[in-house]
Amino acid sequence: MIIVDSHVHSALHIYEPIEIVLAQMDLNAVNKTVLVQSTTTTDNSYLIESSIRFRDKFAVVCRVNIDDPNGLNALEFNRKSGVEGIRLRNFQRSPGSDPLAIWRHAERMGLSASVGGPPDVFASSEFQKLVKELPDLKIIMEHLGGMGEFALGDHTQRFGPPYNEFKRILRLSKYPNIYMKIHGMGEICDPPFPYVDIPPFVEMAYDAFGPKRLMWGSDFPPVSLREGYRNALRFTMDQMGYCNENDLEWIFGKTALSVYSFGH
Repeated sequence: MIIVDSHVHSALHIYEPIEIVLAQMDLNAVNKTVLVQSTTTTDNSYLIESSIRFRDKFAVVCRVNIDDPNGLNALEFNRKSGVEGIRLRNFQRSPGSDPLAIWRHAERMGLSASVGGPPDVFASSEFQKLVKELPDLKIIMEHLGGMGEFALGDHTQRFGPPYNEFKRILRLSKYPNIYMKIHGMGEICDPPFPYVDIPPFVEMAYDAFGPKRLMWGSDFPPVSLREGYRNALRFTMDQMGYCNENDLEWIFGKTALSVYSFGH
């Protein structure tokens, strides 16, 4: 099985350098990784340089300052540098007459959009309208449509059974240009590991999107504070007994390969 990690952060000013990412990949038989720019910077040079140094290993998802009048130009510059996607928050809009300007520009350039943010925004009619207006933009919802970012802590009761908020998010699956990332179970389960009380979010996502529009991402290195890289991969895979081998090949590799070219 070709394994592709669709969600890893790397930097010199925060998190871990690329050599540590490569070490995790080697230890866990991960073939390729999508480097997703962290929310701490819009300087994508280190990720771009890393993708050039280690060809075929990495694809890059950049961030730009969309509030900057030169934001569209910055996106073009990153695209010419080999970037394959832009990272946005689901509530972000461009200044000026067209609030979807940065989204439309990404679509025109053949980029994908890796999108995070609160579940209630993903579940909103406004976001559904955005998805509908951009049929050629591949939109990948991070962290199970925000459930992995917001489902625990003070929000546990709100996002618990019967999972109405998540069901509203899953309605987006009717649009063929939208995908969902699944991460380690530590995002949706209370400690300690190994997790016992596991919400059915991943199986619900599988039922809605099917394997060809789901992709796994470790969320390294933040995952190191939860169950760790290897468990985020293997324990998650072990919980998916409802998937056959072909389904797992798509979720843990082939779906990401259908979105990102890794320089080819």
